[in-house]
Amino acid sequence: MKAYRWIAAMAMCVTTPAWADPVLGTYQTQPGDTGNYAHVEMFQCDASICGVIRKAFDGSGQQIESDTIGTRMIWNMQAQGNGKYTKGKIWAPDRDKTYNSKMELSGNTLKVSGCVLGICRGQTWKRVN
Repeated sequence: MKAYRWIAAMAMCVTTPAWADPVLGTYQTQPGDTGNYAHVEMFQCDASICGVIRKAFDGSGQQIESDTIGTRMIWNMQAQGNGKYTKGKIWAPDRDKTYNSKMELSGNTLKVSGCVLGICRGQTWKRVN
């Protein structure tokens, strides 16, 4: 009987992804001050959520080369439940500023916002993958 319980427990571990966070995936940002936008991949890093710029696009939607590709844009984001994330940081490449940040996921829409020295910004990102 113990062997069956052990096999059942192992099967659950193998067939169930480690309860992947629903925010994981790739999102398209809104255009920044330059008119350019990006695809940001959100992933688990240690006990938090991080995001890295994977692609960059100009205002007409053409993929462009950018020195920001591969750059960490979001880090230390802590899941609070119900699609809410807090206590993270977000770097805005168009202003080269880092903000204290929070996010809220609703379906395939991710609202990100952040503040630094009382100046706050926000965007709504759409899931692309």
